[in-house]
Amino acid sequence: MSVKIKAAGVTKVFATRTGPLYAVRNFSLEAQEGEFVCIVGPSGCGKSTFLRILGGLIAPSSGEVTLVPGGAKTPLQNMVFQEYAVFPWKTVLDNVAFGLEMRGVPKAERQEIALDWIHKVGLARFTDSYPHQLSGGMKQRVSIARAFANNPEILLMDEPLGALDAQTRTVLQEELVRLWEASRKTIVYVTHSIEEAVLLSDRVVLMTAHPGTNKSEFDVPFKRPRQVALTSTPKFGQLTFAIWKDIESEVKRTMEQQP
Repeated sequence: MSVKIKAAGVTKVFATRTGPLYAVRNFSLEAQEGEFVCIVGPSGCGKSTFLRILGGLIAPSSGEVTLVPGGAKTPLQNMVFQEYAVFPWKTVLDNVAFGLEMRGVPKAERQEIALDWIHKVGLARFTDSYPHQLSGGMKQRVSIARAFANNPEILLMDEPLGALDAQTRTVLQEELVRLWEASRKTIVYVTHSIEEAVLLSDRVVLMTAHPGTNKSEFDVPFKRPRQVALTSTPKFGQLTFAIWKDIESEVKRTMEQQP
């Protein structure tokens, strides 16, 4: 596999009334083409800031970020946020087709692609529904379907399941595993959940407490395809516990920093 994402020595400093505030300091990450990487760290350590830098939404103060295009006539990257980023005045179909519409894909073709992804995320009965008619989990399915439908080379996902209840989150975790295994997009996924990171990813990257920098990495050895049943196995529990013990001190340091 070839390197798809390379971030070297990324630092982000925000100016505040009390002086410079370091959100991320000297953080580095590489992701191979087709790799699913999860970033885990304490609250406020700069995970989301780093993801926004990868997405081009904000610029780093220093360091270098390289996203390697594959030459396809598709977007290089798409982002999925924790908030339900759907247009309230558009139907499910039009929401999922939005990225394709912005790219100038003909209407018949974009609707065919959107309908396929709506079916894949289990929303075929709600094609003509509006967001106010959907549950939170269904809205997030729309966001995920829209990202996959747009066919980016890289997906950047910022706690996309973080606002959901535990049962809905479990269902969508398994759904996301299935969608990724079918497409093998390069994904960088931010989460607070160690269990979610181990279930979904090929590799878990840990960040330190604020300001976030590299702490350690864990390869995830479990074979694919994966299902939620994996989370009940002893080996899964051993790995999640090992990751927790490695990051525990950073979580406690974050708590001590709070006023």
